[in-house]
Amino acid sequence: MDTTLRLRGMSCAACANRVEQVIRAVPGVEACSVNFGAEQATVIYDPQRTDLEIIQDAVSEAGYSAFSLQGSEMVTGEDDAEKATRLAELRHLQRKVVLGGTIGTLLMIGSLPMMTGLSLPLIPAWLSNPWLQLVLTAPVQFWCGNRFYSNAWKAFKHHAATMDTLIALGTSAAYAYSVFATLFPTFLMNQGLMPEVYYETSAIVITLILLGRLFENRARGQTSEAIRTLIGLQARDARIIRDGQEVAVPIQSVQIGDVVVVRPGEKIPVDGDVVTGRSTVDESMITGESAPIDKQPGDEVIGATLNKTGSFQFRATRVGKDTMLAQIVKLVQQAQGSKAPIQRLADRVTGWFVPAVIAIAILTFILWFNLMGNLTLALVTTVGVLIIACPCALGLATPTSVMVGTGKGAENGILIKGAESLEMAHNLQTIVLDKTGTLTQGRPTVTDFMTTTGTANELRLLQLAASVERNSEHPLAEAAVRYAQSQDVELAPVEAFEAIVGSGVQGIVSQRLIQIGTQRWMQELGIDTQSLQHDKSRLESLGKTVILIAVDGEVQALMGISDALKPSSAATVRALQRMKLEVIMLTGDNRQTAEAIAREVGIRRVFAEVRPDQKAAKVAELQRGGNVVAMVGDGINDAPALAQADVGIAIGTGTDVAIAASDITLISGDLQGIITAIELSRATMRNIRQNLFFAFIYNVAGIPIAAGILFPVFGWLLSPIVAGGAMAFSSVSVVTNALRLRNFQPKTAL
Repeated sequence: MDTTLRLRGMSCAACANRVEQVIRAVPGVEACSVNFGAEQATVIYDPQRTDLEIIQDAVSEAGYSAFSLQGSEMVTGEDDAEKATRLAELRHLQRKVVLGGTIGTLLMIGSLPMMTGLSLPLIPAWLSNPWLQLVLTAPVQFWCGNRFYSNAWKAFKHHAATMDTLIALGTSAAYAYSVFATLFPTFLMNQGLMPEVYYETSAIVITLILLGRLFENRARGQTSEAIRTLIGLQARDARIIRDGQEVAVPIQSVQIGDVVVVRPGEKIPVDGDVVTGRSTVDESMITGESAPIDKQPGDEVIGATLNKTGSFQFRATRVGKDTMLAQIVKLVQQAQGSKAPIQRLADRVTGWFVPAVIAIAILTFILWFNLMGNLTLALVTTVGVLIIACPCALGLATPTSVMVGTGKGAENGILIKGAESLEMAHNLQTIVLDKTGTLTQGRPTVTDFMTTTGTANELRLLQLAASVERNSEHPLAEAAVRYAQSQDVELAPVEAFEAIVGSGVQGIVSQRLIQIGTQRWMQELGIDTQSLQHDKSRLESLGKTVILIAVDGEVQALMGISDALKPSSAATVRALQRMKLEVIMLTGDNRQTAEAIAREVGIRRVFAEVRPDQKAAKVAELQRGGNVVAMVGDGINDAPALAQADVGIAIGTGTDVAIAASDITLISGDLQGIITAIELSRATMRNIRQNLFFAFIYNVAGIPIAAGILFPVFGWLLSPIVAGGAMAFSSVSVVTNALRLRNFQPKTAL
């Protein structure tokens, strides 16, 4: 069983690692992934061995809190209570920043004479009094900074160290030394030391870090803008027919089977099928397709889409968490909470980062105190190292970009199921496209019907063939049945129906054995196919699919079936090729038909006459050749190949099985989405690399400078205040850079 937990109390990536370790240690937990940026944990566990309450208790014992997102919150987003709590925390943080900023400014002004060594008459002497500074600093140290102490203590009790540990140690060192210098100035002077105080350092560092968190929390809130936008699309109420009367009810009260009334300009409340009336519906907010879609009785409508021109009634088929919008929201939330493989590097670093920084800080103090005999120098450098070395930027570098990237995909009608898929898509080398329903419209039409005996028995043979095909769900079979119905042919009962996967169908009609399928299958059955070979070859040269019809072991007719290309197919193939990707067609159709379609769209390499059970093997063959492969398909027979591919891309208008087996779903069915998905992946990976570069460079360069590596050469030290400001805004800069992905715009394939 899997569940998603909302986490509270994490302050850095080290906290996220700690929570992940705690959850994994619970007996019965099979897997766990904690995303610091999304503040979520995805947990897979055995319900026979553990339950959600035990997992939540384990998180609580570690000093954090966890709330389940199962049920309504996965659909409706943040509930009122949690939203109120979050806003209250934000206001509390703002009050601390205001108090800390005010006191820190006064302390800084009062410390200027000591820092500059100059007499500044405009600054009153009493503002420089260390006893006054002690009193002013206390509320900043112990009220504004209480979270650092409490979190550091919780981590210490569990033999761990986090960012809060670094901040608590650094600011406490500056504050404690200042208190000692205030209480015992004579002792320090007897040791040859000036009784200097650093109250302003402690107060301003705490304030700057809180200010950074305030900005960071606000910015991180924007990374889930796509989720809130999607949730905001849904209608608030619906008009349903009950007891013959039209009644307005909240959307939560709509039940499956209810008949819902929709008027022009209204949002469609839930998913369903049109019963009466006609209209056009704007589905762009769900599918990304800009053109309104005509709707008539029998057509499906999607909740949250906008009715444009006409009025209609539809029967509700999916409500609540089962609607397409709810499923999209759930998939995006799960994707935003997942981890990309590139994040493992940052996780490994943050796992040992904080203990290593504490060791470096201790070593820095010992070296400077022993080498220079200068307590002030040793203290300043030690505090600087502790303050500047926060690993938050590392922890935010990947998840924030993933959150924005997957949300942006949803805005463009592309559902990306996980961060791994988003990362893998940018490495693709080969795109394998199914033909029917992918390159083509997926609605074949019979264009030719020929018999060996002319038109004499044409309707009778059509009746026999269509009667058998009626029992098949294959698109070609549906085309045959539609054609027979258009000719007013009455279908007959069928006995002993059997479908042979990848070959054809057979059954008994009026005591005659009817077999319909490919030439290869007929030859395997030992049936002579030469009588219609010329006509078959001619139709196939035109790109049509030909199926043969045999009666009692003798071929007596054929059908030429054509499936029109999607308008975007040729342009998409050209665009993919311009992106240096190899495009391959993979189809069960005969080679001649497949190659005719391939020529029309510009595909140079074709795998034809491939049975469904062989499609996955073809994809594996390409992978063994060193290719990173994406498979694009829409049918049940594509599911194994979609699962086998490095990235499976399902056409959203296809079957649920294909969509379930895929990594990326194109909701609208437009192949342009392939290009958008790849471009989005590339943009996201660029963004992640930028974030990781900034985070690593910041820590690699910042720690040595804070430790005083430049002091022997240039006599320059990094002030702990500057270190605090740099640390606070490093995380903000990473999140801000990730938010640039919101400006991503897909290019056109044309």
